[in-house]
Amino acid sequence: MKRRQFLKTAGVGLAASAVAAPAIAQSSPELKWRLTSSFPKSLDTIFGASEVFAKAVAEATDNRFQIQCFAAGEIVPGLQAADAVSSGSVEMAHTASYYYVGKDPTFALFTAQPFGLNARMQTAWMQFGGALDLANDFYKKYNFIALPAGNTGTQMGGWFRKEIKEVADLNGLKFRIAGFAGQIFSKLGTVPQQVAGGDIYPALEKGTIDAAEWVGPYDDEKLGFHKVAKYYYYPGWWEGGAMLHNFINIDKWNALPKSYQAIVKSASDTAHTWMLAKYDSVNPAALKRLVAGGAQLRPFPQPVMEACYKATNETYQEVSAKNADFKKVYDSMVAFRGDEYLWWQVAELGFDAFMVRMRSHN
Repeated sequence: MKRRQFLKTAGVGLAASAVAAPAIAQSSPELKWRLTSSFPKSLDTIFGASEVFAKAVAEATDNRFQIQCFAAGEIVPGLQAADAVSSGSVEMAHTASYYYVGKDPTFALFTAQPFGLNARMQTAWMQFGGALDLANDFYKKYNFIALPAGNTGTQMGGWFRKEIKEVADLNGLKFRIAGFAGQIFSKLGTVPQQVAGGDIYPALEKGTIDAAEWVGPYDDEKLGFHKVAKYYYYPGWWEGGAMLHNFINIDKWNALPKSYQAIVKSASDTAHTWMLAKYDSVNPAALKRLVAGGAQLRPFPQPVMEACYKATNETYQEVSAKNADFKKVYDSMVAFRGDEYLWWQVAELGFDAFMVRMRSHN
């Protein structure tokens, strides 16, 4: 190569690298965010999903975008996570939308609906049924957007000091239960109590509450509920598929490069899949241990289920008549649920019911 041509070629290369470096820096800035969780670190699945999310973001950006996860109470109490995101005091939160039902009952529907959708249906509704668009249109009022970031699957009905044999046994019961379901139980005389996860055990132990529901066997065992209440009821009809979300401050979200937004979405999907798979993996063994340790497993009696179903539909109609946002989301869920259970009845339910019966033959 001639000297003049070499210098010309080298000059072009240097110029290109000089242009490329700032461009890369602009598209991949170094950022540090804080995420406040609504859950204690001891619950390694529901809190752990936020760590899985943060790790995925860091790895996809060569650690240029780092998100530090804080457990409930380290920055704000667990039930104030959404407020911290709204105000901008943190960039994001990993939380359950239904914790904020006191602001507006519409918040409840994006986590779980009493007698609503199971986990797979909830994800399908979010991704393909228009629910995520409805959610983020609603959340704009509170200055954040949401991305699905976990699901517990169908939850247990909770721990009770006394047996629930009939509907009358719910009257006067002080029951730790989150979100919209508390309003439904109120119709049956129950006194709902909103208590953060880390505070449930002492409240149950001291008798401040008579019963408590949380998630399922794996977390319930860690929290020790079986030590202070022996009757373990199922199913948690108010949470057929409880979805967790990443709430992200709108201004912070809009300031992210498009590539980082895509990474945050992908990492949220990773956490979403991880959480449900983890719970499905660890709950069976935990249930065996709890029963072996003396927990009394009980189904809610049919009359109780039917009374709760009736109270649920009454509550839906009452709230829909007063709240247009709630009605829009609820109507979307009901339409989606009808088709989903038509399909479930044909394939999923038939298969699962048969396989449950065959367990004793293996």
